[in-house]
Amino acid sequence: MAKAISTTRTLWRAGCRRGLVPRSGSARSLATAITEKREGDISDAFASLSGKGFFPLESRFAAVKQQLVAGHEDALQTSWTRLLESLQEETALIAEQGSRAVPEIDYHDITNSSADFRAAHRKRGVAVIRNVIPDDQVLAMKDELRAYIAANPHTKAFPPENPQVFELYWSPAQIKARSHPNLLKAQQFLMKFWHSKDPNALVSTRHPAIYADRLRMRLPGDARFALGPHVDGGSCERWEETGYGRGKVYAAIWRGDWESYDPWESSCRLPVVSDLYSGVGACSMFRMFQGWLSMSTTGPYQGTLLVNPLLRHSTAYFLLRPFFTPRNADSTSSDYLAASNWPLDLSSDNSWLHGASQGHGQELRPELHPHLKLDETMIHMPEVHPGDYVSWHCDTIHAVDKIHSGSLDSSVMYIPTCPLTVSNAEYLARQRRAFLDGTPSPDFGGGVGESKHVGRMGMEHVKKVDEGPGMRGLGLLEFDDGEEGLSDGEREVVARANKILGFYS
Repeated sequence: MAKAISTTRTLWRAGCRRGLVPRSGSARSLATAITEKREGDISDAFASLSGKGFFPLESRFAAVKQQLVAGHEDALQTSWTRLLESLQEETALIAEQGSRAVPEIDYHDITNSSADFRAAHRKRGVAVIRNVIPDDQVLAMKDELRAYIAANPHTKAFPPENPQVFELYWSPAQIKARSHPNLLKAQQFLMKFWHSKDPNALVSTRHPAIYADRLRMRLPGDARFALGPHVDGGSCERWEETGYGRGKVYAAIWRGDWESYDPWESSCRLPVVSDLYSGVGACSMFRMFQGWLSMSTTGPYQGTLLVNPLLRHSTAYFLLRPFFTPRNADSTSSDYLAASNWPLDLSSDNSWLHGASQGHGQELRPELHPHLKLDETMIHMPEVHPGDYVSWHCDTIHAVDKIHSGSLDSSVMYIPTCPLTVSNAEYLARQRRAFLDGTPSPDFGGGVGESKHVGRMGMEHVKKVDEGPGMRGLGLLEFDDGEEGLSDGEREVVARANKILGFYS
């Protein structure tokens, strides 16, 4: 192992000082190779927050659907029938269980999680990990955030007249939270639920890659940040050959065998392009889980998160929904939801991808996705407290309370869980440049961002927060490809990441 580490370090020492981000021109050009997105805020990421409706898309999408299922038309119809029958049972169960359907675990138990938790998490795709960071530390971070916002009143936020979601990525509190060793260990624990059918796949769940996201401080009474049911990671891209089709992520669903679809298989997601249209806020990094760290005590109806914990069922449903059109479109009819009322429709004028639009996230609505019974199956997260970490699988349908009916703020720092992959390393290189410049994280709206903010952290401050995994996760320190126990694929992706990040040529 020592020889491998020595070899790696010898290769990059010639070009940069040990342990610090490289300053070579080649590293900078790699970090800025992608065109900056236009300036915007969270409302630009979703059609509904932008004041847009949902309509049939351009005619080529009818052909896209036809090609996806060609040769499997009969199997698709019968699988749709099986799906609707199974959904009847599953939606009733979730409606009855409510928040109890969300599995919970204490941070101190993640090294010895129970079989019940593991089974529930694989089925539901959502979790609450309690007490990840001590509450006094988190509340101190919250105070830091308030001071940072007060010192920089020009911070972009949504809605501008009464800010709830702030376009902040590089505040001291956010960097401390993302780099906290407990949080990184919790992310490693979650990523173990994923697996690869390819033992040499270029992905490592041992090395969290840090993704800089926004923060929310939602105030009592707010009804503007009423983001309904949606799925991140693109929308139209899930049906497109050049999007998720590159890895055949949903191939089992398209061939009429949704039951065998494995939402936890990682190798098929490595070639995916989830942002074909350069949408503001559209995610281009492979995030295994969405997540946030709670900074407040928040319960149901108090401006918190809702999820649909039917991971395999709901994914199959919203993907297949555009292939079927009801004979009787009267939603009040007694047979409206019956499978016999929903024949396969591959006509050339059916270009619907219900709730999808180019450059925006996938959205869901009861009128567009009636069999999901969203009014009953979008369940609240259990009450959370400062220091709890909430996570949900990247394909999970989620939403926020339409109205914050509580009496205290509902505050979180969005911190997704990401593995180390080649494409994620490429993103880290761009994100690192944004961090050093103080501009928004690359997936988000461009502009000056925090470049003129008072109190923004620099690299020397990050090093004081965490000299190891936190620095590595931000691309500021080389990953260790000599670490004991790495598979060939893990060792290779670490070596490639170090090269992409400019630590050796």
